[in-house]
Amino acid sequence: MAAICVFCASSTTLEQKWLDLATRTGEELAARGHTLVSGGGCVGMMGAVADGARAGGAHTLGVIPQSLVDLEVADLASDELIVTGDMGARKNLMIERSDAFITLPGGLGTLDELFEVWTTATLDLHAKPIVLLDPDGFYDGLLGWLGQLADTAFVRSAALERVIVAKSIGAALDAVEEHLT
Repeated sequence: MAAICVFCASSTTLEQKWLDLATRTGEELAARGHTLVSGGGCVGMMGAVADGARAGGAHTLGVIPQSLVDLEVADLASDELIVTGDMGARKNLMIERSDAFITLPGGLGTLDELFEVWTTATLDLHAKPIVLLDPDGFYDGLLGWLGQLADTAFVRSAALERVIVAKSIGAALDAVEEHLT
């Protein structure tokens, strides 16, 4: 099966519904036989998705910069934990080691990761599927703004089409699997 990278928040102050979404995503990823690639953290949604994946028997690969290891937030339970020198190396390795990407709700770090894989896809540096899991309209404002950018030619419409928006975990994984077959 596929190595699916999940981008999501690592905040420790989130509502339980977001942690539950992450846990269920990890569980479903495992139930379908996929490997989880994550940012290597053990806190917030990032920790929850890894715990959910492991609980379902999935192989977990965490990629984390040394600075976050030093803050003691590394997912030491990962089947494989790779420590990088910085955030840029982390993102590059996550892209390299993944077959597809699913983005859950998150903040600046999550958006940075999403835009990195999205930009590199629009530059034809990879053809890996990118799915935005948005069950509650979390990303509606962002997607609306990006649509306005396309209207003014700052973003090509074809670039916007590179991201699949899914409203459920099942639909997100279905989209990944359809694009990988």
